[in-house]
Amino acid sequence: MITLRQLRYFEAVARHLHFGKAAAECAVTQPALSQQIGELEATLGVPLLERGSRRIAVTPKGEEVARRALRILGEVRDLTDYARHGGGVLSGPLRIGVIPSIAPYLLPKALPLVQHTYPALELQLRETHTSVLVDELAQGKLDVVLMALPAGDSGFESLPLFVDRFLLATQAGMPASAAAFSSPDMIPPDRLLLLEEGHCLRDQALTYCRIPRSEKMNGFGAASLSTIMQMVANGYGVTLLPEMCVPIEARDERIALSRFSAPEPQREIGLVWRRSSPRRADFEAIGRLLVKAASDTAPTVDTAARAVPALAIS
Repeated sequence: MITLRQLRYFEAVARHLHFGKAAAECAVTQPALSQQIGELEATLGVPLLERGSRRIAVTPKGEEVARRALRILGEVRDLTDYARHGGGVLSGPLRIGVIPSIAPYLLPKALPLVQHTYPALELQLRETHTSVLVDELAQGKLDVVLMALPAGDSGFESLPLFVDRFLLATQAGMPASAAAFSSPDMIPPDRLLLLEEGHCLRDQALTYCRIPRSEKMNGFGAASLSTIMQMVANGYGVTLLPEMCVPIEARDERIALSRFSAPEPQREIGLVWRRSSPRRADFEAIGRLLVKAASDTAPTVDTAARAVPALAIS
C-alpha cells in the first residue's frame, strides 16, 4: 500500500534531485528515505528514479508520479486545515507568503490591523521571490500568497484586492527628463534600472517597456528597490516604481516622479491559494484587511513639486 510518507519522501527527492537534501528537509536519515522510495517503486511496479554514481534523474513515469504526489499532499494538508479551522475565521496558524516588492510597504500597516481584529490568529510570514512562493504554495508549505496576479496555475484560486500603479522615477532636474520618455517603450534599455533576476517586478518592467530579454540591458541588477532608488537619485538611470512604494522609496528630494496618462501601467495585487483549500473565508477576511491597509498606505504625491507633466503611453 502506498503511504503519504513515501509520497512525501519521493516528492522531496524529485524536487531536489539530491537524496541528502531531501532527507534533511524531511528530517529523516538518508537510508530510511531511500528505503521508503524503493518500497514505493516496488508497489507501483515502475522505476521512479535513475540512480547514477554522481547524479540522479526522475524517469518520465516518475515525473507524473511526482506531480500527482504534490497534489495529493496539498489536498491532505487542506483536509487537515478543514478539521482544524472549521470552527472560526482566522484562528490558529496561517502561513502566508509575500513578495519583496509588497512586504515592507504594506505589512507595517496591515500586521497591527490583523492582530487587533483577529487576536487568535497565529500568522507565519515568508518573504521571497514569486516563483519560490508559488512552488511552496503548491507543495502545501504555505496556505496563501500575497503577490502580483495572475498566478498562472490552474490548480490555484485567486482573489484580486487592489491595483498598484507604476510611476516613472528619474533624477530631479536631469537634462534628459521624463519628457524624453513619452511612453515606457521609449526608455532606452541601458537607462532602465531593474531588480535582479527572479523578481516579478523586473519582468513587469520589461513587459511594460517592451524590452526583449535578449536585448542588451544595463548590467546593474539590485536585490532591493532601495538600492535602485539610490542609483536613480544619483543619475545612473531611471526605473518604474510601484505607487505603494513611494512613501518609503521616494522621500529623497533628488528623485522626480512622473505619472503616465491613461491607461497607466499597473499591477494587480491579490491573494492566491490552492483550489482544494477549505479556508476561502479566512482568505477573504484577511483580504479585506489588506485592502484597508493599502488604502491607508496610499501615497499623496505632490505632482507640482515632485513630478514632471503626465506621460502618454502609446
